[in-house]
Amino acid sequence: MPPRLPVPQGLRTLSLCLRPTPPSTTTTALSHLPLIQTANVSQKTKDKRKEMKRRMKQDPYGWAQTQQRKNANLRRRAELEAERKEAWGSPIHGITTPFVESFDSGGQAPLSTPPVDGDGNLLSPPHELPTSHHIANYLLSKDEVKQAIEQSKQLTKPLDEDPHTDIKKHEENAKKALIALQRITDLNNGSAKDRKHANKRRCIETFGRHVTDATLPHAAPHPSIGDEQKPKPIRAGPDTGSSEVQIAILTSKIRALALALEGHKGYKDKNNKRSLRLLLHKRQRLLKYMEKKERGSERWQFMLKTLGITPACWKNQIEV
Repeated sequence: MPPRLPVPQGLRTLSLCLRPTPPSTTTTALSHLPLIQTANVSQKTKDKRKEMKRRMKQDPYGWAQTQQRKNANLRRRAELEAERKEAWGSPIHGITTPFVESFDSGGQAPLSTPPVDGDGNLLSPPHELPTSHHIANYLLSKDEVKQAIEQSKQLTKPLDEDPHTDIKKHEENAKKALIALQRITDLNNGSAKDRKHANKRRCIETFGRHVTDATLPHAAPHPSIGDEQKPKPIRAGPDTGSSEVQIAILTSKIRALALALEGHKGYKDKNNKRSLRLLLHKRQRLLKYMEKKERGSERWQFMLKTLGITPACWKNQIEV
């Protein structure tokens, strides 16, 4: 047997380069794909266009009626989609109602503040807002302030037997003190914290069950319940813990925080963005609970109508 000659290094490298490689999995998978898939789709589109042109030439009047019905259907679908989108509302504001707008002033402004364009022109006329003029600053009411002023006036009134007292000067001082106290206790001169406390009181007065039990109709009693019913428990004070009261208070906080974030530098305020998300999800949990317990009741309908709560506030995922 003749001896085996050594292969030069150059020829060995060339043989390795020319050696056929086994087919990969990707190449095998791509080779099984249909090559005429796109061609079929384009062919169907061409056939459809040809059929449309043939119908247009064959029966132009019928084709025009078909297109008219189609356009009317598309317009109606667009209207329904716009109505559904409007009814769905915003997960933050829902649908802004006059009661929610009155949160901005703590129930003191009688008219709303309409938006303006770049030239300062009103985009819509102002409308009336529900007011609570009996609420004063520092957790007081106007009646309490009035009673305190009258009592202080009587206590500081000089005696008639004293010849050195001046009744006119006392009356002037009482008028000045009255003006000063009215300015101090006016909510229009208060801070955002004072308006927050005032809105809490308004929510309790509007949605508390100590009020709604007497104003809203109740559901019909169960047939199994006889005429002899247990006496209703007497509330010891105003209702501050029911679901509708908590939802209303959260709505006032959400509106104040959302309006602050919509301002000039709100996009940088990451801390308040997180606080807004927490408030939104807390309100969402309360709304889901109340929907389960009170859906269809007068309390539920009254709350949705007054606060402008929409399905976007508690259904699906809330994204801010």
